[in-house]
Amino acid sequence: MFAIDTVLKIIEQENRRFIEPVVTTISRKRIPFHVLISCLLSLRTKDQTTREASVRLFAVADDPEGMIKIPAQKLEKLIYPVGFYRTKAKKIKEICKVLLEKYDGKVPDEIDELLKLNGVGRKTANLVVTLGYQKPGICVDTHVHRITNRWGYVTTRNPHETEFALREKLPKKYWLTINDLLVTFGQNICVPISPKCSICPVNIYCKKVDVTRHR
Repeated sequence: MFAIDTVLKIIEQENRRFIEPVVTTISRKRIPFHVLISCLLSLRTKDQTTREASVRLFAVADDPEGMIKIPAQKLEKLIYPVGFYRTKAKKIKEICKVLLEKYDGKVPDEIDELLKLNGVGRKTANLVVTLGYQKPGICVDTHVHRITNRWGYVTTRNPHETEFALREKLPKKYWLTINDLLVTFGQNICVPISPKCSICPVNIYCKKVDVTRHR
């Protein structure tokens, strides 16, 4: 049996020496709209770039009503150079419009409702629910999917399958924190290619599934 309690406790301690993910930092204010937008900006974008873009954007507008008023070109400039910034600027506009027209300007607190918003997938929806509303959910991105499979804790083919496997297996006390823990750990230690196994504090618990080369 995998020692999930021990492993996550060790990782929590290890992560204290690293910078936390930007979406986690933003979520401390408990403003779901900020979590939603920063998460959209973070897709295929480095954390520092997302951090800087979020600060610039929220300084100009921090709610759907204000953001929808920003001219398209100005919005693009504010979030540049996040990945696919033109597409993201368009989606942000669309989402703000829907939030104002259908949800009274409030971000839904249910995953199924969030998934109705253009550009919002399960990862983003779960992040909004867990970090924005502190409601049960498991956000599975590439780090969570990769690491839990690398450990041998789950055996799944994609993040979607991983989310539902973890819903069955992961103790609920870790549902809100698993993403934060493994994103930070995955960015610094258990990296995608050639993980740093020689300095990994949970190396002895890991089955190293599909790891062909490590440091």
